[in-house]
Amino acid sequence: MNRSSLFVCAAMAALSVTLSAQPSSWPPESGYLTLPVWPGAIPGIAGPQSSATPETDTTTAKDGLIAGKPIIRLGNVSTPTLTLYASQGKNTGAAVIVFPGGGYHILAIDLEGTEVCGWLNSQGITCILLKYRVPDSGPYPKSSAALQDAQRSVGIVRAHAAEWHIDPNRVGVLGFSAGAHLAAALSTHFGQRLYDPVDAADKLSCRPDFAVVVYPGYLAVAEHGMAPNPDIVVTAATPPAFIVQAENDPVHVENATVYFLALKSAGVPAELHLYAEGGHGYGLRRTALPITAWPDSVAIWLRTIKMLP
Repeated sequence: MNRSSLFVCAAMAALSVTLSAQPSSWPPESGYLTLPVWPGAIPGIAGPQSSATPETDTTTAKDGLIAGKPIIRLGNVSTPTLTLYASQGKNTGAAVIVFPGGGYHILAIDLEGTEVCGWLNSQGITCILLKYRVPDSGPYPKSSAALQDAQRSVGIVRAHAAEWHIDPNRVGVLGFSAGAHLAAALSTHFGQRLYDPVDAADKLSCRPDFAVVVYPGYLAVAEHGMAPNPDIVVTAATPPAFIVQAENDPVHVENATVYFLALKSAGVPAELHLYAEGGHGYGLRRTALPITAWPDSVAIWLRTIKMLP
């Protein structure tokens, strides 16, 4: 996608002045199981290396509010983790791995992470939040780091399916912005791991059973007339997708439309929701704009494709 457009996105949900960085309020509250994605050595990054600076909330006083509230912009993530948010009460057996956005520079870890897990749990869905490596860990193939983390996360979830009361055939992904690109990249790069196998989890499929793609970036190439990203090759084996974006998104609505048309051409079931207004980086926070009701449509879609009862 156009680099300048990406930086508009990042200014809204990612980039900030690190001179005023505050200590991170991450990790989550006690009581949630957190696992390292890599139990030993973390694979090298095929591109710019992750920062050696300690992990921190990079939000400053100059960063805007989303729906009247601040967000955590987690930066300098070099040690990826998975945090389990088990569904309390009803449990449908479905699971979703969440990829926060942030232009592959930071992670909007609450707006597009923990808050999403709370909503998924309310639907009877187990949520697994992936804190993947940033900064400059994507988009693939610029770097393979984030996609390596995503591939391994699906295997880990399936390896723990019985323990976590998950149906291994109903494991999906949900991503925002750069995380939405990561969801699409994983949906089209599951045939071969981008790292040497670590353990039994890497013998399990890393293909998601479905993908929710929310205001994606990097799926259309502005320098080539918003043509589809040639590194996102959709086939008949690509999982079904729900896609949502606003026409006035500064990251360009074509990111949603080109992915939908590629899925349609390959015969993959897909549902596309386009709205006139909404901008970028709203997460699940409700405003007066209709687009912020998109989670209701996702719940209906998951029942339509029989991922939920």
